[in-house]
Amino acid sequence: MAGYIGKLALVGFAGVLTGAVLTLNYSAMANKESAAPLPVEELRAFTDVFARIKSDYVEEVDDKKLINEAINGMLSGLDPHSAYLDAEGFKDLQVGTQGEFGGLGIEVGMEDGFVKVVSPIEDTPAYRAGLKTGDLIIKLDDTPVKGMTLNDAVKRMRGKPGTQIGLTLLRKGEQKPITVKLTRAVIKIRSVKSKLLDPGYGYVRVTQFQEHTGDLLVEALQKLYKENKEPLKGLILDLRNDPGGLLNGAVAVSAAFIKPDALVVYTEGRTEDAKMRLTASRENYLRPMQPDYLKNLPEGVKTVPMVVLVNGGSASASEIVAGALQDHKRTVIMGTQTFGKGSVQTILPLGNNTAIKLTTARYYTPSGRSIQAKGIEPDIVVEDPLNPSDESMNVKEADLVKHLSNGQEEEAPARQAPPKQDKDSKSGKDAKPGERKPLEPGEVVSKDDYQVNQALNLLKGLHIIQRN
Repeated sequence: MAGYIGKLALVGFAGVLTGAVLTLNYSAMANKESAAPLPVEELRAFTDVFARIKSDYVEEVDDKKLINEAINGMLSGLDPHSAYLDAEGFKDLQVGTQGEFGGLGIEVGMEDGFVKVVSPIEDTPAYRAGLKTGDLIIKLDDTPVKGMTLNDAVKRMRGKPGTQIGLTLLRKGEQKPITVKLTRAVIKIRSVKSKLLDPGYGYVRVTQFQEHTGDLLVEALQKLYKENKEPLKGLILDLRNDPGGLLNGAVAVSAAFIKPDALVVYTEGRTEDAKMRLTASRENYLRPMQPDYLKNLPEGVKTVPMVVLVNGGSASASEIVAGALQDHKRTVIMGTQTFGKGSVQTILPLGNNTAIKLTTARYYTPSGRSIQAKGIEPDIVVEDPLNPSDESMNVKEADLVKHLSNGQEEEAPARQAPPKQDKDSKSGKDAKPGERKPLEPGEVVSKDDYQVNQALNLLKGLHIIQRN
């Protein structure tokens, strides 16, 4: 898979209300194994069932519907991330990776027949309504979700901006279902935000990995250095609740901070296309003939002391970046264990503008660690007092039904939650789990964000040690 990975490699979640990271592969699907004998008995059983439904079902059923449902079942039975994309779903996925689409602003997956919230995206209706990672959506308006496919549920949640939809949720720790009313909007997500926290200390947040995340990162860093008027003393890269996105975006962000040509991530699968070694090289994050925006990075970016913030909502592309920077000893990883989404989904276009999203490989960090169903362990564990690990934020890839195994070693047992933070701390005083005040319009990060403040304290401490 040489050249620009805009064969569109997605390393994201099953739901497509936001972006994901995958590989758009236009090569023929036939391979050496296609010559293997067809399972005649099983295919005969399939045709028998098809014929019986056509003749005996209580109502007449369209052939297309039966075939589509069969395809859906075949793919959804593999793992939580493989899926069939009809023409509308395929178009939505392509639009979503550009950073603008209509909907609610949540990344979702399927769990036990219900839609599970993987991550609400900042500055969207879902985020402002207080949806949380781990929430189970059981009703859309008055229609039960049980029995719907994920694509059907996503379609219902999308709609004309300004129209409303009611969601009924089950939330861990709540005795009764929660009902919220959301107003659909055109979701425009700027994937990179930045702020100068203190003189000499910058903050960059990547909300998801899109086509232009790499050049937006360069713009953000240039702005920080210009505002500071001298090289930074420390930098925080915030990947919390970043559900993934385009793989070339993850390579670009990693390449901004590590040595040229250093290994970022590699994949292992059954086909040759599924075996990739992606380095911090322009051909792995740029389109052919596209100018290399990383040449415009401010001086000192590759050596400035860094802290990367992660949590249980950091998945896929976020884990690739965190794993690469951790393996190259470029940064301190702080926060809580990441989601563990370490599989590659390849988008294989079919006829009639449809496609299948098929899991084709596993991701490995430069040192050879499998991310799948394990995630990235932070170097320093720092809990968010408003979302401690014993609440719904502890949902992980390994918790999903039919998740792909790690393929390398036993999956890590559930980690015991670290001691709760002191309630008298600045951000935790009188706060109950999950009660985070949404950011004000234009606000990049809350001054009371406990994990950001801890990262800032660490960077200032490192600067003092270096000076001495």
